[in-house]
Amino acid sequence: MRPQHYSYVGPPHVRDTARTVPPGTLIHSSVNLKNWLKDNIIDADTDGAITATFTVGVLRLASRRSEHVACASGGPVLSAGEITFSADGDVTYVTNQSTGFCPKPESWSSVAAALDSIPVAYPDDFTRRIVFRLCTKCNEINIVKDGWFVCDLCESDLSVDWNFPSAS
Repeated sequence: MRPQHYSYVGPPHVRDTARTVPPGTLIHSSVNLKNWLKDNIIDADTDGAITATFTVGVLRLASRRSEHVACASGGPVLSAGEITFSADGDVTYVTNQSTGFCPKPESWSSVAAALDSIPVAYPDDFTRRIVFRLCTKCNEINIVKDGWFVCDLCESDLSVDWNFPSAS
């Protein structure tokens, strides 16, 4: 089965601003990853862990404060979210939380493939799986919690199926 490509679905002004920001760093190898972690040590927590914004086609990493669309250089992705690396460089936490791309939890296979290519140790799945839905009444992006498919803004019922525009 061919992986799904996700187009940017967030606010246009965020996409427009992201065009002026350098893209995330391409991570092709453990050397690239070690260098990126060293260059971003200022963002480490007290245990030495670093949380980053990521996108996948090829793995790109950027500061956690970065927008996913900037990290992806504006293009479509196979997945996006946040990822935490331990002080040793292993992945300890990874999620598909990106309201700019709203990837399905099933995008995990693309993340795993990107992490395998480095290679680096990682969990068996997203540590936190986010379910996104678009409200067809008010056009609000929603995170579905506890199976509650109701819009946070207008209280309309949300689709049980993923319903965002897709690049493929």
